[in-house]
Amino acid sequence: MKKALILALTGAAAISLAACSQNSREQSEQAADAIGSDVKATTQNASDDVEAATAKALNSAENAMDKAGDKLDRAGDRAAANADRAGDNIDRGLDRAGDKIENGTAKAREATGNALVRAGEDVRR
Repeated sequence: MKKALILALTGAAAISLAACSQNSREQSEQAADAIGSDVKATTQNASDDVEAATAKALNSAENAMDKAGDKLDRAGDRAAANADRAGDNIDRGLDRAGDKIENGTAKAREATGNALVRAGEDVRR
């Protein structure tokens, strides 16, 4: 009878162990699935974060380049306007110089004519 009891207890223990092993396997599989899902989700989140950061950096760089381009355009426009004003000032200065030369030439002609007239009158006397 002792042998039968030992045999029965050994059989019950073996069945319990087999059930535990199956249960342990299922729990291990579930844990592995959960870990795999967590790793996948974490990897996806990290990838999304990197993608968002990259897009933000590119947008920021693009905006900076646009602003720099706008500043260069405005600087070019100001330089062109200043060059136009300088050209206009040069034109006015040249016109005034030309007028003064013309007036000086006219006065010189008149003075020369008057001097010749006086010289002629002096010769006649």
